[in-house]
Amino acid sequence: MYAKDLRRFLFYKTQDIDKAEDLLQDTFIKLWDNCEKVDFEKVKSYLYSVASNTFLNVVKHEKVIQKHQAKGAIHSTNESPEFIMLEKEFMEKLERTINTLPEKQKEVFLLNRIEKKKYKEIASQLNISVKAVEKRMHLALLVIREQIGNI
Repeated sequence: MYAKDLRRFLFYKTQDIDKAEDLLQDTFIKLWDNCEKVDFEKVKSYLYSVASNTFLNVVKHEKVIQKHQAKGAIHSTNESPEFIMLEKEFMEKLERTINTLPEKQKEVFLLNRIEKKKYKEIASQLNISVKAVEKRMHLALLVIREQIGNI
């Protein structure tokens, strides 16, 4: 009696006839499972409520799937496990080396290499000359090359 209208309602929501059919079947299964609890005069509103809630659950589930797929895409690489391990070790070594730099050299290095600021911007931010920035950067790079190597 309500299947045709409910199918249209679900198709309007999903814009996919196959999904609408699946949700319609799920809705009637829930009605069948709960038929002794549902009042006969309220069957229509029960069906629409269940259909709408089932649709919203499917949408929520699809968002979770997309989130995890996106997260997996970020972390998946074509690199070998050995390369990934070496890269991780290199990054840890680099971080330790940067942390051993004198504070002024470290500040200039991070502003240039991490925040991508130009020497002129760094000089104006720190109220020093561009030559001083160049000198600090040069000394920082010397220490890093000495500790890690010229990569």
